[in-house]
Amino acid sequence: MSAQCNLCAGRGLVIRDNVAEPCPCVKQRAVRNRIKVSQIPPELSKYKFTDFAISYYSNSKIDSVKKTVYRESASTTLQAAKNFVQRYLEDPHTTGLLLTGPVGSGKTFLACCIANNLLARNKALLFAVVPDLLDQIKATYDTNKSKAVTESQLLDTAREVPLLILDDLGAHNYTDWTRNKIFSIINYRLNYLLPTVITSNINLEDLEEHLGERTTSRILQMCRPYRLLVDVDIRMQKARQ
Repeated sequence: MSAQCNLCAGRGLVIRDNVAEPCPCVKQRAVRNRIKVSQIPPELSKYKFTDFAISYYSNSKIDSVKKTVYRESASTTLQAAKNFVQRYLEDPHTTGLLLTGPVGSGKTFLACCIANNLLARNKALLFAVVPDLLDQIKATYDTNKSKAVTESQLLDTAREVPLLILDDLGAHNYTDWTRNKIFSIINYRLNYLLPTVITSNINLEDLEEHLGERTTSRILQMCRPYRLLVDVDIRMQKARQ
């Protein structure tokens, strides 16, 4: 059982100047509930734009594709993530984002910053780690297990949620089945103008090789691409500090 609020003793209301008003705990509880529904892991629910450290990105190494230094690309991508939040608040059918880069380059961090910022503003979204989502779908095929959720329900949720964050659309061994499931989600969201934020360790120029032409074409139509590059995995850099 959760601890009772000291201000309102669980009533949800406090009296100020003889006027009853909602206790701050009500808003905090609502945010926690939205985080739970969004499926963001507890640790990732703490990420904020103000904690995104540009210093982890080299100010001398140059992106061979964009011809910009890593730090400049990181700064541009950070601003793009902030801009997305503002655009989404103004237009729930705005263009999404595709954040690419190697493992430990800050892609998931920024995607979670977007999610947490919007959850705090009472927006509904789903944070789905692609390998986990695919495993959940496969689990519905097991005839020996009772199922709390069906394949159709999982896919419909990913297709129809107002904002979908697909994390780790990585360089896995994609089968025709995998590509078809991802295409089904992406194609629906494109057709119904539902924004998607995608993180991937696949280089932009290699997307088609892994995902196929039709899925790649739709992703590029619905998302603005940005790339983060680091010399060393940021998690490893933090561990050394």
